[in-house]
Amino acid sequence: MTAVAITEPGGPMVLKPEQREMLQPGEGEILIRVRAAGVNRPDVIQRKGLYPPPPGASDLPGLEAAGEVVMVGEGVRRWHVGDRVTALTPGGGYAEYCLTHETNALPVPHGFTFTEAAAIPETYFTVWHNVFQRGGLKERETLLVHGGSSGIGTTAIQLGTALGARVIATAGSAEKCAACTALGAVRAVNYREEDFVEAVREETDGNGADVILDMIGGDYIDRNYAAAAMDGRIVQIAFLNGAKATADFSQVMRKRLIHTGSTLRPRSVAFKGRIATELEAHIWPLLAARKIAPVMDMIFPLKEAWRAHERMEEGAHIGKIVLDVS
Repeated sequence: MTAVAITEPGGPMVLKPEQREMLQPGEGEILIRVRAAGVNRPDVIQRKGLYPPPPGASDLPGLEAAGEVVMVGEGVRRWHVGDRVTALTPGGGYAEYCLTHETNALPVPHGFTFTEAAAIPETYFTVWHNVFQRGGLKERETLLVHGGSSGIGTTAIQLGTALGARVIATAGSAEKCAACTALGAVRAVNYREEDFVEAVREETDGNGADVILDMIGGDYIDRNYAAAAMDGRIVQIAFLNGAKATADFSQVMRKRLIHTGSTLRPRSVAFKGRIATELEAHIWPLLAARKIAPVMDMIFPLKEAWRAHERMEEGAHIGKIVLDVS
């Protein structure tokens, strides 16, 4: 099979096509003929040599893929050859075939193309766990989403809005802010021109945001505490501006804040399977009805994965970048 491998740590051009032996599914696994694969920030970090795969995972990048089941391992009950699935993978999505556990796959939503379906798993699993499970976002609460025009951000805006929350987003240009409001954000703050802390206070009558989804870190940590409501929950999923910061931690005590965070890739198959079950029950009907959908930025051929990484690192994208593997 053809796969795109990381030949050495470095820039986008270290991603090169190569031939690999065909995979065989183990117990509980399915083999997917990949038609499309999502591109995510962790792929970029892995390419740079800063995010090694967990033990037993493929060394190939690619944390989500969509396609047809072509083989099932022993004990697989749900899926059969020919089923159309979209799946969270521990790695290996940048290839013509990839493996995942059957519980980490979901049916391609009705009417969705493979490229659209491949843009779902990583961001939807991440947002569901962090915003709704860890952050406990409830109807009529306010959610502040940093990086609102990213794949994670566009997903969080849509899910928060669809489930009855008020969403405020931050982004770095007028175009990106317009995309956020088009998806349902009640306000989009251009962080290059406005202070998001003041904007949040204005939009909430001084109360602050109940849940904050942050992938920025750095000086945003202290500012998130200032923007948070009483009993607010800040959920950290990345540190684009650095993992170290100086903050006024007395705000945590005064406001009874919770600052938590998580990473998804190292979690167990069973844990991810439980998220999949909740997504299928609560979110898949919204996808099938097209009330929500992944925001598609650009699609590149598998062999030009380096271009997809360039696009992501340029920072101009809005929504998801996907590889066409068909």
